[in-house]
Amino acid sequence: MTLLVVSGLVKRFGGLAATDGVDLGVRDGELHAVIGPNGAGKTTLINQLSGELSPDAGTIEFEGRDITLLPIHARALAGISRSYQITSIFPEFTAQQNVMLAAQAHAGHSFRFWQPASREPLLMASARTALEQVGLVHRSATPAEVLAHGERRQLELAMTLVTRPKLLLLDEPMAGMGRHESQAMIALLSRLKGSYGIVLVEHDMDAVFALADRISVLVYGRVIASGDAQTIRGNPTVREAYLGDEAVLG
Repeated sequence: MTLLVVSGLVKRFGGLAATDGVDLGVRDGELHAVIGPNGAGKTTLINQLSGELSPDAGTIEFEGRDITLLPIHARALAGISRSYQITSIFPEFTAQQNVMLAAQAHAGHSFRFWQPASREPLLMASARTALEQVGLVHRSATPAEVLAHGERRQLELAMTLVTRPKLLLLDEPMAGMGRHESQAMIALLSRLKGSYGIVLVEHDMDAVFALADRISVLVYGRVIASGDAQTIRGNPTVREAYLGDEAVLG
């Protein structure tokens, strides 16, 4: 089943085409990576998929439904959830409280009026499940402000998963991580792959080649190549535009 179909997506800022006729597809359970140099239009693309930016032309379909003009909250309710380059958490709250807040916000109501949300059984169970998914349940009672950088990224992902998405939009989840943290995140995303459709924007090529079912290379707002890891590694245009010489590709 094809979850996401992007056709001819265009977004201009003055005379600059940040996305210039982008075509993209994501199947159910597939991880589709989008790579390219800084300024290629990757985050602009993610912002259009999430509904934060409206395209100037083109269409976005999700599960066969045209969502091109659908606002952010409606896309979230439909099953599209995203993470950001910079973590967005409440540092003074515990890991579990952060995930519970995300679940409550997505549900759109406050559950029982006279019972504190922090003791709502459904919220607590949902939060625990999401923390287990990302390997952070042992840090449930830990304030987010004392978590390591990699753990904060895991927490943000748990806050995404608790909304029960069908499609994850991940914008550089390994940004700022050391080698050990990056390897842990690669292992986590590998476990999640297959259960969700994933659009991954990432500069860590080790992660991209380890995880991606398909890779699209974006340069100056255009997709210059799309295919599996082997196809992208061997594409001379991609090497010249972004990846460098063959030695870099391992």
